Amino acid sequence: MIEPNNSIPFNKPFIVGKELHYISQAVLRGRLAGNGYFSKKCEYWMQEAFKANRVLLTTSGTAALEMAAILANLEDGDEVILPSYTFVSTANAFLRCGANLKFVDIRPDTLNMDETLLEDLITKRTKVIVPVHYAGVACEMKTIMDIASRHGILVVEDAAQAVHARYKDDFLGTIGDLGAYSFHETKNFICGEGGALVINNKIFLERAEIIHEKGTNRSKFFRGEVSKYTWVDEGSSFLPSEIISAFLYAQLEEADKITSKREAIYRYYYKALKPLSQKGYIQLPHCPEGSKHNGHMFYIILEKSKHDRDHFISHMNRSGIHAVFHYVPLHTSPMGRTFWNTNQRLKVTEDISQRLIRLPCYYELTRDDQDKVIEKINSYFSNSWQRSLHREASLSGAESC
Repeated sequence: MIEPNNSIPFNKPFIVGKELHYISQAVLRGRLAGNGYFSKKCEYWMQEAFKANRVLLTTSGTAALEMAAILANLEDGDEVILPSYTFVSTANAFLRCGANLKFVDIRPDTLNMDETLLEDLITKRTKVIVPVHYAGVACEMKTIMDIASRHGILVVEDAAQAVHARYKDDFLGTIGDLGAYSFHETKNFICGEGGALVINNKIFLERAEIIHEKGTNRSKFFRGEVSKYTWVDEGSSFLPSEIISAFLYAQLEEADKITSKREAIYRYYYKALKPLSQKGYIQLPHCPEGSKHNGHMFYIILEKSKHDRDHFISHMNRSGIHAVFHYVPLHTSPMGRTFWNTNQRLKVTEDISQRLIRLPCYYELTRDDQDKVIEKINSYFSNSWQRSLHREASLSGAESC
């Protein structure tokens, strides 16, 4: 669908630097398959910038999670704990390896997994905990890592939304045993589709390289460590092409610039909408002390019900502003209900998912565009307040009769 010229989309892909030049350079270098010059440049950049042990570029964040699930060496019946309020790839990666999924509720402030509930979910079959850093805000990683260490459980960080964000002094994705990044066009740094697996636990280094190369020891062959390469393990085609990598490398070169711009967008929304929060109309995002978000997303949570959420979205869309809801909780989905006990409630997840709205947030969003979004939000609540007064007056009149 072609958007009207005066509309403000929820997201918009962008070019910030040498993307097109690097794509042409990739072609001229004569190699467009994966693991080429620009693929390596991206991996080395992240290893240096994030102080990561090893990074392998993948075709998507989904692919990175699938690699992590294979590396976890899951057996049928092994348990994986994850939030229900996440994208389906977080669950699918482990479900495909035969895991039993156990959903944990989220915190009402950060919308990340509630670390205080983890201990009660752990059994002898629990193999992996998957913290999802929602909106680029860190989960409480010290507590999660301490729990995992005590019980001998792997931690796989779903940092799809959290590239370049921090927990204390560490970049998200580099704290758990493994981490997964996404460079989908809706993320901060983009290449259409793309991702990366961050390998922090050295025991996974050799096998990750093999899985990454379709289950072969091809990388060892090119390093001269074996005389020929062959099939030695399971794997798949996880390598992105050089065109994708070239586009991404240009974005990574401008990582600080992109993050600064998104943080400025976040701060402007927050300051302008704080009066509505103080009046109790909405809840604003929360980033705990000691964490640093990356400005990935700006959302508001309405005070009331889903009906109000849908009405709010319609109000914004009529003005050409594309505000959108987010996840349908996985445990309430048709697939989730096939293995989740429907009598078990995740009260915070179910409540928040009915009231959350994401606002337009992308690199080229202008201050004028933000002012239009903010004005329409204020007008919605002003009209709602007037309607509320009218209803109260009508009820009062009926009672006096």
